[in-house]
Amino acid sequence: MGALGVALVLLGVFFYSVYRTLWYGIGEWGLNKTIGWAWDITNFVWWVGIGHAGTLISAVLLLFRQKWRSSINRAAEAMTIFAVICAAMFPVLHMGRPWLAFYVFPLQNTLGSLWTNFNSPLLWDVFAISTYFTVSLVFWYTGLVPDFATIRDRAKGKIAKFSYSMLSMGWTGSAKHWSRYETVSLILAGVSTPLVLSVHTIVSMDFATSIVPGWHTTIFPPYFVAGAIFSGFAMVLTLMLITRVVFKLEDYITLEHIALMNKIMMVTGSIVGVAYITEFFIAWYSQVEYEQYAFINRATGPYWWAYACMMSCNVLSPQVVWFRRVRYSITFTFILSIIVNIGMWFERFVIIVTSLHRDYLPSSWAMFSPTRIDVGIYVGTIGLFFTLFLLFAKFFPVINMAEIKAILKYTVNDGPTYGGANVGGGRSGTHASPAPYATPGVPASAPVNYDKQND
Repeated sequence: MGALGVALVLLGVFFYSVYRTLWYGIGEWGLNKTIGWAWDITNFVWWVGIGHAGTLISAVLLLFRQKWRSSINRAAEAMTIFAVICAAMFPVLHMGRPWLAFYVFPLQNTLGSLWTNFNSPLLWDVFAISTYFTVSLVFWYTGLVPDFATIRDRAKGKIAKFSYSMLSMGWTGSAKHWSRYETVSLILAGVSTPLVLSVHTIVSMDFATSIVPGWHTTIFPPYFVAGAIFSGFAMVLTLMLITRVVFKLEDYITLEHIALMNKIMMVTGSIVGVAYITEFFIAWYSQVEYEQYAFINRATGPYWWAYACMMSCNVLSPQVVWFRRVRYSITFTFILSIIVNIGMWFERFVIIVTSLHRDYLPSSWAMFSPTRIDVGIYVGTIGLFFTLFLLFAKFFPVINMAEIKAILKYTVNDGPTYGGANVGGGRSGTHASPAPYATPGVPASAPVNYDKQND
């Protein structure tokens, strides 16, 4: 309740900031003549990056049949949905009149004189993100159906039974249902994977297709995708560790899961570090003075502190994962995931603000400072995100129960044997599992008590 209380307070800040924006206009934000994009686009790209990784984690690990995904895929998929909702807040509010947001889609001329510009990458963003959100939502919901049926069968209240019956869509657990479930899951995973890559590639093209020094570079698509996976894994770790403590899921989210996630975060963080260095090299190699100045200004100009935060959080801090003690430490991992999230926010701030605040004309140079409404909307979206996630964790299964059952290993006298020797013994009706296997790729699940009469 404490975590939900904090999230609701931040959500209140969000609604107040949105009220001020809609009532008094975009002038409440800190944007100025030179820096037309700043806080809002920084936050938009940051949230899209976080949302980008959730479905990728789930879909890719499913395609590669990684069993350890079962403990993280549900949280990762939910994270995608909620992060994209938070990201959508910024362009919608920036429109000034969000009730006319439907004009971003192609409409007949009879519905208005405004026609979308298909040459703009911003329109590609609309298509890419809306498609990605739709596919991710279907993928997430499809995975929930068997678990909804399990809850339906165990629900005692009429309202709960009716609600979960509707959500489970008549699931009976028959062989035919499981066969179709597997087929649909694989198809959606196959569709999601290239969509994931396209989303952040197109977001990067919002910048790369311009002529602003520091943006006009072909390295942006892979650089943005790696950064999105990096920040997405960090946010998944943050959520997993909070969920593990709040809902006491130590038996399902094990230290082995956390260590594997740490390794992926370290690899993607190293890729991002190489991209930072490559940008500097290309700026020097191109011999374009404006490009060179843009990068020198990033590292040594008025916003040097933001660049230093970005480098230290994204490049240096993940390298501590080389130490096994850190990799398996809950406390260090949680701190590291927060540091990476902060570093990735600064990366977007550095790319956007430092490139815009000093352009080709020194007479138009300016500085950017966020207003309290800017800060309120950003902090408020964090409250919105955690409110949605905690409510989801409260009422929906945050762990994929159907897949967990498939990988748990226990032995039952006169019953199905899921690997391991049948040691027998134990009191009548209830049997303790043997010690977990040390099979590579299989989580070290805790001993499971299996009650034949109730299960």
